[in-house]
Amino acid sequence: MQEILGDIERWRSIGRRVALARVIGTQGSAPREPGAAMAVSEDGEVAGSVSGGCVETAVVTEALDALATGRPRLATFGYSDDEAFAVGLTCGGTIRLFVEPLGPPGMDQGTVEALRGHLEAHRPVALATVIEADTCAGSAADDRPTAPGTTMLVTPDADSLGSLGDPGLDDAVRRDALGHLDAGTTALRRYGPHGEATGQDIAVFVESFAPPSRMVIFGAVDFTAALARVAKVLGYRVTVCDARPVFATPARFPMADEIVVDWPDRHLATIGPELRERDAVCLLTHDPKFDVPAVVAALGTRVGYIGVMGSRRTAADREKRLRAAGVDDAGLARVMAPIGLDIGARTPEETAISICAEIVALHSRNHTGVPLRATDGPIHDAGS
Repeated sequence: MQEILGDIERWRSIGRRVALARVIGTQGSAPREPGAAMAVSEDGEVAGSVSGGCVETAVVTEALDALATGRPRLATFGYSDDEAFAVGLTCGGTIRLFVEPLGPPGMDQGTVEALRGHLEAHRPVALATVIEADTCAGSAADDRPTAPGTTMLVTPDADSLGSLGDPGLDDAVRRDALGHLDAGTTALRRYGPHGEATGQDIAVFVESFAPPSRMVIFGAVDFTAALARVAKVLGYRVTVCDARPVFATPARFPMADEIVVDWPDRHLATIGPELRERDAVCLLTHDPKFDVPAVVAALGTRVGYIGVMGSRRTAADREKRLRAAGVDDAGLARVMAPIGLDIGARTPEETAISICAEIVALHSRNHTGVPLRATDGPIHDAGS
């Protein structure tokens, strides 16, 4: 949603009413993930996308209807043989949308501005939105009903902005939202009227906006520039680190967000506590005096991907050195060496694609990296 907040603020600054449509769940092959958003102004201007074009016209109609009635609504679009090229998804999947007119009791101007401020500063923030609510649910203490469209912003280091209508519900959603922020996930959750974990009265869409995933590349070599470029396309915040100041320069790696002159293991000792499962460490140095201490240091973090470049002979020799350094079988299983998928890569650019493809496949967990035509079942994981 980050890319449409500017349009929302621009429209509202000139007095235009705005509706927001967000994907809150998918089934089967769907073109966009939960959290994909599209904004529609009252005069029909559109920003963003929820389906890559399949059902956008129908979503605009839903959004304008929501503005006309002033009430949020749920909408589902799925594949239909008769309507596949009208309002159905030609990919055969189903998407579920929450369409709301912006403003009280939902996302008001203050919430939009606060959300945009957190995102521009790369601070983690989660937006919790009530999607469905039993009309009897609410807090007797302040008599504020928990209504569809009600929102709350959650950050790790500050009080929440807004309320979902009940203190117990706010506490439960905040706790779960912080968990989703840590994992970088978005989900639809259900609660009782006062936040009971076993309840079904209230459906809350928790959309996490975690800072960009990090890729730390060790070794200022020719492959590094190509990998940094591809990683940036995928949305990573890229750090290039090398102990040799003559090679680790902004002039050689202008695409990197950060250049660090340091030994890999020493730099990992500094940033290790910050690394998470969504992050990646790639060692392209080919040198045991760099690689072995760096791998040992990386294994002491929560980083989700550790890849090391080198031939099979180099990888076998490195494994012996790692075992001598105390790395066990579980640790070795975390090390992707030789790095990348077998796609016949030779050039730095092809190698960069091979590495990033392996990272995507590893993080998706349920996918193998083999050609899609050699697999059965849904192409995409089942959504929420």
